[in-house]
Amino acid sequence: MQVIDTPIAGLKVIEPRVFGDERGYFMETWNHRKLSDFGIEADFVQDNESQSSQGTLRGIHFQKDHPQDKLVRVLQGEVYDVAVDLRLDSPTYGQAFGEILSAANKRQLWIPKGFGHAYYTISETAIFVYKCTEYYFPDDQFSLDWSDPALNIQWPLVADCEVLLSKNDKEGKSLQEITILLKGDAQL
Repeated sequence: MQVIDTPIAGLKVIEPRVFGDERGYFMETWNHRKLSDFGIEADFVQDNESQSSQGTLRGIHFQKDHPQDKLVRVLQGEVYDVAVDLRLDSPTYGQAFGEILSAANKRQLWIPKGFGHAYYTISETAIFVYKCTEYYFPDDQFSLDWSDPALNIQWPLVADCEVLLSKNDKEGKSLQEITILLKGDAQL
């Protein structure tokens, strides 16, 4: 298992070691002992799985009062996965990192507490799974505007394919509005 640091502290790409032969393959997707050597400590309480059609963009989501560490990967298809640093005391606050995750490359992204998270489905469909260290609290979930120019995210949008968003994601707030919320100066 290889753990690769990104330009944003704490955010890591994980490349599992894959053992393949004529029968198929085997790989570890989570090993507490090995990953703790890289500073990844987690007590997962909820696993989620979603299936998305091409052009679906889910996010950029975060929970303010119940932050989650997440370990994410793709079982089928390909997505562009994005994490945005929302830690107010971080020198990289407001910066985004994106990575292609796919069934083919088997990469995972470790997203620590204090990040917003989103993914965009590039393939015809994708099955996406994530492990979380905190439960989902619908009343504590917020959406950051995926297209906010302040984030400078270079989404690899599929040509002639409409971006499919949930109602909440269509109403995502700007980084400026989210900053005010995180500082406790406003409620959205």
